[in-house]
Order: sequence, then C-alpha cells, then structure tokens
Amino acid sequence: MSNSQEIAQKGPELPLLFEDDVIKKIHHLINIRLPNGETTLSSAAKYHFAQPGKMLRGKMAVHSAELLKVNDTASLYWAAAIETLHNASLIHDDICDNDLIRRDQPSIWSKYGKNVALTLGDWLIALAFELAAEASQRAQTPTLVKILAQHMATTTSGEASEFSLNKVPDWSQYVQMASDKTAPLLTAPFEGVAAMALYGEASSSISVYFRSLGAAYQIANDLMNFRALDGAVSKGSDLARRAPNAVVVTYRETLSPDKLYLFDSWYSSGSNSDFKSWRFEILSSRAMFIAAERMQDNLSQSSHLVEEMPLALAGAVLPVQELLQKVCMKATSLTET
Repeated sequence: MSNSQEIAQKGPELPLLFEDDVIKKIHHLINIRLPNGETTLSSAAKYHFAQPGKMLRGKMAVHSAELLKVNDTASLYWAAAIETLHNASLIHDDICDNDLIRRDQPSIWSKYGKNVALTLGDWLIALAFELAAEASQRAQTPTLVKILAQHMATTTSGEASEFSLNKVPDWSQYVQMASDKTAPLLTAPFEGVAAMALYGEASSSISVYFRSLGAAYQIANDLMNFRALDGAVSKGSDLARRAPNAVVVTYRETLSPDKLYLFDSWYSSGSNSDFKSWRFEILSSRAMFIAAERMQDNLSQSSHLVEEMPLALAGAVLPVQELLQKVCMKATSLTET
C-alpha cells in the first residue's frame, strides 16, 4: 500500500493548510518585529507586509509541525523565519528583474528606490536568522539556523547563475537553475520541522522531492509568463529581459540551424526591436505544449518520491503537492488557448 493510499484510509481529512488564522499568527509575529520609528526603512517594511501574500511556506511549516507534534510556538517562529527570508528574496528579486509590481502594488524599489529596497532586504535576512535562532532555542534544535543558511545560499546561487548568461540555457542548465531558485525555500519549512521532530535523516528525500516539485512549479510560472498571469506587466516579459524560461528553452530546441542562428543572434544582442515577432513565433510553436509535458514529468516524479518518505512526512507534504498540482494544471490549460 502506498503512502498516499494509507493516508487516505486513516479516515478524517488532514487539517486545512490554508486557514486564515495561521496567516494572521505568522503575519502578526513578523509585524511586531519590523523596524520601529518614523524612518524610511520602517515605512518600507510596513508597506511591504501590508500585503503579506499567501504565506505558503509559513503555512507549510505550521501544518507539518501540527502533524508531527512539534511545539506550536517553535513552529510559529520557524514559519515566520522562512516567510521573512522569502520576502527578503522577493524584494531583492524585484530589483534584479526590474519588476515594478509586487502583490498588486508598486514594488519596494519602484516606490522607495533601489537603495532602500536593498537595505530592507538585508534587514529582513537578519530578522529571519534571529527568528530561526529563537525557534531553535524553543525546540532545542540548533541545526535550524544551519538549515536556513544552507537554503539561503542555494537560492542566492540559483539567482546569481542567471546573471552570467547571455544565451538561452539548455534544458539541464535550466532545470538546475529553476530548482536552485525555487526548491530551497519550499524545502526549508519541512526540513526544519523534520529536524525538530527527530526525522533529520529524511532531509535528503525531502530535498530531492522539492527539487522536482520546485522545477514543475517554476515551469508553470514560465508558462503563465507568456500569458502575463504571473504578475508580469506584459506577455513574455522573461523573453524581453532575457530571463531563463522553460518555454523559450523548448522553443529554441525546435529550431532549424538557420533559424537557430537568427534567434541566438537576436537573443544575445539584448535588443528588443523584434521582441513581438519572436514572441509570436514562440506562441505559434509547440514550445508551450512541450514545456507543459516536461512540467507533468516533474510532477509525476515528485509523486513517486513521496512514497519514499516516512509516512508522517508524506502526510505533511501531500497537501502542498495537491496545491502546486492545481497551479500546474492552471498553467497546462494555457497551452489549450
């Protein structure tokens, strides 16, 4: 019997992952730790967290802690640490990507300037480690700070790898970058809770699982980018700013040598004079379908990887799997329009 079948036979449904009171608790803990006073830093921090987002990663931590009988207060501090670090990365990412909008309002750098955005991101990183240290004290699990540091390092490396590119990566390079950027802060909530629950030996299987799931999630976002459904201002903005995108990678693989030379020359030039023409070519090709198929392959792989986890951990990750599958299904539907 598989883990998912055994979980289903246990009777009552798993506790809801996305209850409003969980968001409120995490949000409140972060808010009371934001910088005080009438400073620009304080104003920017309060502005950013006035729209807290879905807090998916924090809710993952709280939910898994509930299932694994981890101390409530420790898990709440761990959830807040993860969310704070995630938000720091978003603020920095918006600078790198020149994104003007975040959560339906001007991004921090576009409202307060890049200097304030950089310093706020740095300040939030410090707060994240402070919260993680408090979680480790309450749970008597000193490895939490190390776990957070390791995942922050991987996320940063994944983001930095994009800056060295002046050409479209091949598929293996793309998956490496996508996994490095997306998986760490999806893995961290569970890995930390697993360590608190004395399931530290499962960290490897958790990491492999979330790298596969994270790649699928990134591909879904790339598909939505070509429909401007990922928060982008225009369709295919990743192509315009030369950001790695699964649809672009798969499109390039389909080109004849002559067309490949023309596309590579345009891409490496950095010019957007023919952007709309190339976007039309991509949307008229099978690139969206191929990328969606590869996304499904990663989803299938992650489903199999759940079976290798201890039953208690499998029960904790399945609701997340179901949520991200819905996101991927939404992205798949875009290939049919």
